[in-house]
This record gives sequence, C-alpha cells and structure tokens, in this order.
Amino acid sequence: MKALRLHSYWRSSASWRVRLGLNLKGLPYEYVAVHLLKDGGQQNSAEYRAVNPMRTVPTLEWKEADGTGLRLSQSIAILEFLEERIPSPALLPKDAYLRARVRMVAEAVNSGMQPLQNLAVLQRIKSELNGDDKAWAAHWNVRGLEALEALVKPTVGRYCVGDAVTLADVCLVPQLYGARRFGVDVSAYPTLLRIEAACMELPAFQAAHPDRQPDAVPA
Repeated sequence: MKALRLHSYWRSSASWRVRLGLNLKGLPYEYVAVHLLKDGGQQNSAEYRAVNPMRTVPTLEWKEADGTGLRLSQSIAILEFLEERIPSPALLPKDAYLRARVRMVAEAVNSGMQPLQNLAVLQRIKSELNGDDKAWAAHWNVRGLEALEALVKPTVGRYCVGDAVTLADVCLVPQLYGARRFGVDVSAYPTLLRIEAACMELPAFQAAHPDRQPDAVPA
C-alpha cells in the first residue's frame, strides 16, 4: 500500500474533488475502485461498510511516517485535512473574508446541490416514489448553478476567488459535469464556464477527470 489510498468511484463528484485535492498537492495515491452500481452497489458490502459506515465514497486512508493509519470520509473534511497537512500550494486564501467566500461556494455545492442528486436519493425517487429522477436532479442543478453564477462574481478572477485555484474551483468543476449529465444547458452560466475552462488547462484537473480513472466505463 502507498502512503495514501483513495476509495473512489470514477463518476462520483465527491471523489473527484478529493482526486483534485491530492493532485493539486502533488500527493500520489493508490486508487481503490468502489463500483456504486455493480453487485447492488459495492459500497453496501460488509467489507466496505467496515471501511466507511456511511457507505459512501470517497474514503481516504493516510499512513503516517511512523506507520499509524488514519482514515477519513466526506470530501470537504478530507480536503481540509489535506490543506492543514500539506499547506502549499494553498487551496484556501490567507484573507479571512476570501477564505469564507471560498468555503461558501464550496458548501453551496457540497450541501446545497450534490446531495440532492446523490445516487441513493435518485434511486429512491425513481424506484420507490415513482418520480422522474433526472428532472429532479436537473431542477436542483439549475437552481444551484444560477446561485453560483451570482455568488462568484464579486470575487472572480481567473478562478472562483481570484487568480489561484481554491476549494471553490475543486467543487465547481465536478458539479458542472454532473449538471450536464442531467441535461442542464450550462451555457446560461458564462462565468462558471470560463472558470471551468481555466481549471481544465491544468494537469491536476485533467488527470482527475472521470474519463481518466482506472474504473471509467466507456461511453
């Protein structure tokens, strides 16, 4: 095992965020695929529940220099941990207000958008409530992206907050991908698209893309 092991699913936006954080910090890691659909969802297996009782991805396993093993789940908690342990390059600004703005944008995605399109939620809407899961997901993506387009404008530079990549960008890029999957016309958000394009020029973002992951399924 490498010093870092990431339990991930190629198309999970939360896993994608952590891949970005690891790449931006220059941290190599072992990729452990957890297929969220195969065999009823490998996250539901007893083996994986012992790793992560919430049965979600990502989960990061971190080995200290003395051999002590640490384990974390929840993407924002993992990213904050990486920021504290590997402070450079910084993904949070030094200025307290700008730091709060970064966290505001990140949480708008993390708590205000992504959970509403989470696989477990969509499966319940479709199979148990007989609802249109894709229309549901599209609705919350549109609502969230409209807000994000406005939220980033006071601080936007090359990226969401100024001219350095932050956790806001790490959350934004996967969410735009998710919105497209549910048929959202993202052309209505030119500021967000400009930020996304700038991010995707960076090798760390290119390497973290779902299509580049070992468990990616060809279209």
